Amino acid sequence: MVEIRADHTWTRQTCGTERLQRDMAEHGVQVGICRIKRIRKNLAYAVKQKHKFKATTDSKHTLPVAENLLDQQFKVFGPNTTWVSDITYISIDEG
Repeated sequence: MVEIRADHTWTRQTCGTERLQRDMAEHGVQVGICRIKRIRKNLAYAVKQKHKFKATTDSKHTLPVAENLLDQQFKVFGPNTTWVSDITYISIDEG
């Protein structure tokens, strides 16, 4: 259990059962995969899956693009006459 806890923390929760078995064998601990699975289940340890980045922007669409009304003229003549925005993508764990 001590080896599994240490390896789980050291690999930042990304180590699978087979890789964990190889790592433990390198350190002189011979243990089966089913035993590792059972111990990890009792410790409530789960592997975090790495997800590939998926581009969600379709740049090759045929939809109309909004006009550039500012035309690089950033001088503002009064409040509430010009508005700008920004699209920021923030990766979160929820989805």
